[in-house]
Amino acid sequence: MTAPHTITGARAALYLRVSTARQAEHNVSIPDQRRQGEDWCAARGLKIVDTYVEPGATATNDRRPVFQQLIEAGTSKPAPFDLVVVHSFSRFFRDHFELEFYVRKLAKNGVKLVSITQEMGDDPMHVMMRQIMALFDEYQSKETAKHVLRAMRENARQGFWNGSLPPIGYRAVAAEQRGAKVKKRLEIDPFHAETVRTIFRLALEGDGGSGSMGVKAIAAWLNERSIRTRDGGRWGLGAVHQILTRTTYTGRHEFNRRGKDRKLKPKSEAVVVEVPPIIDQETFDAVQAHLHARNPKKVPPRVVSGPTLLTGLIHCAKCGGAMTIRTGKGGQYRYYACSTKARQGPTACTGMTVPMEKLDDLVAKNLEDELLRPDRLEVILSTVLDRRQEQTTRKRAHVAELNKRATEAELRLKRLYDAIENGFAEVDDPDLKERIAALKATRDQAKADAERVTASLSAEGRKAVAPDMLANFASAARKRIRNAEGGYRRDHLRALAQRVEVAADEVRILGSKSNLLQALIAGTAETKPGAVPSFVPKWCTRRDSNPWPLPSEGSALSS
Repeated sequence: MTAPHTITGARAALYLRVSTARQAEHNVSIPDQRRQGEDWCAARGLKIVDTYVEPGATATNDRRPVFQQLIEAGTSKPAPFDLVVVHSFSRFFRDHFELEFYVRKLAKNGVKLVSITQEMGDDPMHVMMRQIMALFDEYQSKETAKHVLRAMRENARQGFWNGSLPPIGYRAVAAEQRGAKVKKRLEIDPFHAETVRTIFRLALEGDGGSGSMGVKAIAAWLNERSIRTRDGGRWGLGAVHQILTRTTYTGRHEFNRRGKDRKLKPKSEAVVVEVPPIIDQETFDAVQAHLHARNPKKVPPRVVSGPTLLTGLIHCAKCGGAMTIRTGKGGQYRYYACSTKARQGPTACTGMTVPMEKLDDLVAKNLEDELLRPDRLEVILSTVLDRRQEQTTRKRAHVAELNKRATEAELRLKRLYDAIENGFAEVDDPDLKERIAALKATRDQAKADAERVTASLSAEGRKAVAPDMLANFASAARKRIRNAEGGYRRDHLRALAQRVEVAADEVRILGSKSNLLQALIAGTAETKPGAVPSFVPKWCTRRDSNPWPLPSEGSALSS
């Protein structure tokens, strides 16, 4: 067996790493690794030419910036050092395959990896010992990760927060003390929770001058009004989309939903943590439907902009597939036909074939007779209006809370100024300056949030629904939906109905109450630019809303 050795006067580079704050509290902290490495090199007459420090990085992969700098230097020609000195091989890598890969990569350039606590030679026996130790390091790393994840899952099951940055709109607060550990839970951050509610409102209803807004339009709207992110930055598409799709805001945070590779884990591995809701479930579901309908991978742009009245809305009730246009007699006749049957034959779906003009008339007539009546609109929208009233009440309470917070901050500032004026405090005190700056920020943020919420309340007040609005809306919509020019009629129909299902004995028309209310408030049945109808069935869900087929039109649905 060849004894371990080093070359006196050789050039050495130290590589120091810890992966967690817990390790830094023990004997593998960065300062301790540095001291031991320097002493070891000095005792052997080695010259330290560089030191690479990597705090807070795992050794299970090579995605470490400082590590890559070390490898780049060690493989350059000529190399600036002869040895890479580490406290233990686990500081360099905790994957036996990757360890051997980089050891050999450095060796090809004449650079050797040595450990001050695991000194080894170059003979086959020492190489095998190093590989065995690397296997144990890898096993220990995986076992530790497994136990840590198990503890975090249990912590989440008990309703506690596991320490990552909370979603915007929440903050982590101490809940209880267990020994030396402080358990935390999430609570609503009133400063940023209103921003979250605003984003959902824009996605669903718009800002009063437009229809429902997409992710890009929402980001632009927020940035134009200097509504910043939690860290004071500008909004981007990713941040807005993450808020709109995060179930945490409904009161159900999912822990361990994704792995380190960001891929979804099986649902059985996720732990649901109950948190205070910022958005109700109905609003969240409606926004998901809007996002789904806007997704170009799901709904082609021609579905919204095409000239056919029911394009993108009409579906076969038997198989759920879309119905598409078919022609006959050289284009003289046009039909809606089940696309599943057309593509896969009658064994896949027996499907329906319906004359396009007759079905268009049936749908338009039903909307006129059964939906566009003031009394019917009042019944359908009653629950939505009640919910809006609850939201208004909550917003007013939130404004009062924000104003109270701003007033308290102002009073504290006044007391600090009085203390300075009376000589009880030094104006140059750094702690005092920091306190004054924090109070000013709290006061200004509270005032800004209160003004924004008050403005939204004023806008909602201007959009209040009066009885005469129902009658005017119904009358105007009945006229516009019958416009024979096509496009204008189609846009109006999409604000009233978002899905039409055709069966052999009936036609079911489904729509969204939110879209209907949006059209009503705008004073027209027109879908605003950029708005895409939701596929959330809310109204026309009972047989009495859809008495199809009409006695006089009994043959309209025949093939």
